[in-house]
Amino acid sequence: MITLQNINKKFGKLQVLQNVNLKFNAGECIALIGPNGCGKTTLIKSILGMVLPDSGDILFNKESILRKFEYRNNIGYMPQIGRYPDHMTIGQIIAMIKQIRNSKDILDEDLIKAFKLDKMDDKQMRTLSGGTTQKVSATLAFLFNPDVLILDEPTAGLDPLASEILKEKIIKEKEKGKLILITSHLLSELDDMITQIIFMQEGKVHFHRNINELLESTGEIKISKAISKILKQKSHEQDH
Repeated sequence: MITLQNINKKFGKLQVLQNVNLKFNAGECIALIGPNGCGKTTLIKSILGMVLPDSGDILFNKESILRKFEYRNNIGYMPQIGRYPDHMTIGQIIAMIKQIRNSKDILDEDLIKAFKLDKMDDKQMRTLSGGTTQKVSATLAFLFNPDVLILDEPTAGLDPLASEILKEKIIKEKEKGKLILITSHLLSELDDMITQIIFMQEGKVHFHRNINELLESTGEIKISKAISKILKQKSHEQDH
């Protein structure tokens, strides 16, 4: 579905992505993790066409996306911090995005109801808490029923109930065969959702593993424990 081939990106002298080769398939829910500044956001922005790699290629359904934009209609994106016009209301934002996209497909309004945004239609964006703004961003990401969902720190700022609603929605969409890519710092959040995990550090992919294999090979039942075990092993190997 999405293939990254030898992606390299520098900002000035800083190498942000280095020889990144990855393949993401439909029906997978993949976590992209790693310390701050490891290249996760640049990688996502490259897939979205917001950053142009210096070299390499990105394929979407076997076709190169570089300098193209139509493929983006198949992607729902939830940024870590959504920025919206202050003076507009929730209802106006949703109506405006519907109008811009002008999609003939059936819309997915599950989250509007689940987050009760329809009861807050007339609230201006500038009056919203960070958590409610996140709910608007999540709703817009899922609204056009895209084949691919890219969610950047999706549960950051959400209260436990909203977080659970979003997780259930992610699992439901994965089961429909969609590709879901999540960046997260909170590994405990990911336990029930993800099928694969990619760990990045200093612009390189350190590992890309299937969750069941990862848990089996480390003898752990929690993803966070399994990952810390692998990272300890790696740093131990580097020390010797």
